[in-house]
Amino acid sequence: MTISEQAVMATKPPAVSGGIGAPGAYSEADNARMQQQAKDHLWMHFSRQSVLESGAGVPIITKGSGHHIWDSNGKKYIDGLSGLFVVNAGHGRKRLAEVAAKQAEELAFFPIWSYAHPSAIELADRLAGYAPGDLNRVFFSTGGGEAVETAFKLAKYYWKLQGRPTKHKVISRAVAYHGTPQGALAITGIPAMKEMFEPVTPGGFRVPNTNFYRADEMGSGLGDDLEAFGLWAANRIEEMIEFEGPETVAAIFLEPVQNSGGCFPPPPGYFQRVREICDKYDVLLVADEVITAFGRIGNMFASTTFGFQPDMITCAKGMTSGYSPIGATIVSDRIYEPFKHGDIAFYHGYTFGGHPVSSAVALANLDIFEEEKLNENVRENSPVFRAELEKLLDLPIVGDVRGEGYFFGIELVKDKGTKETFNDEESERLLRGFLSKALFDAGLYCRADDRGDPVVQLAPPLTIGPAEIREIGDILHGVLSEATKHL
Repeated sequence: MTISEQAVMATKPPAVSGGIGAPGAYSEADNARMQQQAKDHLWMHFSRQSVLESGAGVPIITKGSGHHIWDSNGKKYIDGLSGLFVVNAGHGRKRLAEVAAKQAEELAFFPIWSYAHPSAIELADRLAGYAPGDLNRVFFSTGGGEAVETAFKLAKYYWKLQGRPTKHKVISRAVAYHGTPQGALAITGIPAMKEMFEPVTPGGFRVPNTNFYRADEMGSGLGDDLEAFGLWAANRIEEMIEFEGPETVAAIFLEPVQNSGGCFPPPPGYFQRVREICDKYDVLLVADEVITAFGRIGNMFASTTFGFQPDMITCAKGMTSGYSPIGATIVSDRIYEPFKHGDIAFYHGYTFGGHPVSSAVALANLDIFEEEKLNENVRENSPVFRAELEKLLDLPIVGDVRGEGYFFGIELVKDKGTKETFNDEESERLLRGFLSKALFDAGLYCRADDRGDPVVQLAPPLTIGPAEIREIGDILHGVLSEATKHL
């Protein structure tokens, strides 16, 4: 029996094709009512509202169990994205729901503004124990964007407390996504996501990412040498620090595996060189682990996987596997030191940061990780996942397969020989006109993304094993085999 089967054995519904009486199914009248209510009142995130306005309707997900979800028609799908890189321990965990209910009965809410409560204290201790090196202090928020915002503000304040107030700029990578708050948006490296909100918070600067598939297009001339390319990319950070002036740069924000653009892993030696550069110029290194923490790459923190020591880690998503919202910024003893003395305070916080229910759920979720050895499962089966996806390289539309752990991207190209990508109109027809719906209709919920080049992303629950991986691969092969016919 696989980990996935063990996790949902008590609650797993029978396999069905949909219809009244199926898990999650609503009546035709109730479906029509919900679609109308959505059209009238719901504003979806990162979505084109025209889908609702046109009357086409939107998929309504009503149930989850293990690595499956069901829609309001009772149709069953594989959750190939863990909701949104979140449901790492899988859906339908009765244990987590019970922990949330018990905590809500005992203490539903109390802030950690000059007060504390047991679950936040215990969770902070737990996270500090998992974090690498001397990252011992935990500042709670309610999500990833807030965690990044916290790190940005803290970096600037830290250098002011050191008597170096001109160190306020931040560096991140091209196409990287770090959140939507005004500060986090300044760090985000996707111009199209910022132009409608400009002017954004000043001080954000961009360097090349680690997309080895496009190494030559970046001007590195190192498309045949992964390690040399990694050092080239890291050295662009030093170049940017020197160009802007070391006395003006506060921090660099890097995801261990960059999400946007399609799962760019770090080349060997990349982060070690970045750490050297940060030490040389007194620049803080922030590991944005909102996605990569809590098993996604096979350890509690991907910083551990790749063997580097950040000054801060931002995390969220998988901490509770999505059963309740939470985020955190974990900082080193060095950064915390000024706040241990006198009347210095960090005047920053969130009403629901370190929420008692969320903290209790996070603790129970992390217990599941340890009891069911989810990190070990990812490390054992990641090579199986990669091998299954690399079978897709036989298809003319698949240019590259990349990623780590249970976090992979499949880059789609118009010409494999030249690596020519699709133009905007072609990407629109490919991704929104065909792929997203075709994959969903075939029973796989994943992400067809055009932030950067067209990519299909996969980040399933950490409970799955070889059988589920093969099922995902079969669906992808069938749909991608048809993709070129729809351009």
